[in-house]
Amino acid sequence: MANVQAVGEQNFNEAVLASDVPVVVDFWAEWCGPCRLVGPELEKIQTEYEGKVKVVKLNIDEAPSVAAKYGIMSIPTIALFVDGDIKSQVVGARPKDDIVMGLGLNA
Repeated sequence: MANVQAVGEQNFNEAVLASDVPVVVDFWAEWCGPCRLVGPELEKIQTEYEGKVKVVKLNIDEAPSVAAKYGIMSIPTIALFVDGDIKSQVVGARPKDDIVMGLGLNA
């Protein structure tokens, strides 16, 4: 996910919770095979929804307190944050259209 911004414990509040646009957060880890499958799908979402949503990724191994705060038990978990709260989420590797539908981006 070369074009998707990485966030961590230091900048999660600013990049996600204080964002003036909805934020799609990919909770992932280096060792997670299915997480690597989701990366290109999220890049497609970032391109298609540019200006409407922001897409970021958070490595749960590097930011365990953030993952714990939001009860992330399985990865990949893709969550839609609106006004600082999780509005919807999708768990597991899914194609772009399933992620979009699961998060309610096409509504």
